[in-house]
Amino acid sequence: MSSRRGRRIAAWVGGVVGGLVVVVVAGILIWSQVGVMGAEAEPLASVQDDPAIVAEDTSGAIVLSPAESDSGEAGDVGLVFVPGAKVAPWAYAAKLSDLVAEEGMTVVITRPWLNLAFFDLRPLSDFTSLAPEVGTWMVGGHSLGGVRSCQLAADADALVLFGSYCANDLADSGLPVLSISGSEDGLSTPDKIADARPLLPADAELVEIAGANHASFGDYGPQAGDGTATIPDDEMTAQITELVGALAATLD
Repeated sequence: MSSRRGRRIAAWVGGVVGGLVVVVVAGILIWSQVGVMGAEAEPLASVQDDPAIVAEDTSGAIVLSPAESDSGEAGDVGLVFVPGAKVAPWAYAAKLSDLVAEEGMTVVITRPWLNLAFFDLRPLSDFTSLAPEVGTWMVGGHSLGGVRSCQLAADADALVLFGSYCANDLADSGLPVLSISGSEDGLSTPDKIADARPLLPADAELVEIAGANHASFGDYGPQAGDGTATIPDDEMTAQITELVGALAATLD
């Protein structure tokens, strides 16, 4: 009798735990799809209509490559870019577009699982393999995507943070690092960037763009908790292009 009762209790406990797991998983799936910040129409169209850029939209990533390259040979520099939490990948295309059209770089914008880089465990090679002609790779990302890019940095040639900072220690990595932040960022605030500075190599370059907020690194509209941007979009794009392009030039 006691043995039968024990089996019933075990079955009941197993059913409750299984039900809770289903509820939690379903909740995460639903939450990850609600409130995703999409790309603004005009900046997106400017990229998709640009004859200097070839865009390939795959299930795992968006690949932006120059329509013409001066060399076309392996050894050119590429950037794997990881989006911020619940921000559509295309929302970053315009801000990164001049790296492609003007600097001749290939930019791979990942599609994080569940729209959250935290859940995306794919290695960097899953993305660099989409452009096998590129021989040197920077990895970078915005916000939570930047945190994930720090975890992938060991397999890259350089790291670029866009309104983000590392949670893992790269101080002794010897990796070239560029951290671009915004003076008006209400989420990755200047204080948070400064607090995480010891996790980067001593020679990491930190640049704060005056007037930029958290959402200035993409084109997806305002974001809750953010500061107010005063920098025009075209100037923000130009500064990103200049800074990342300069780092790429040291690697090529």
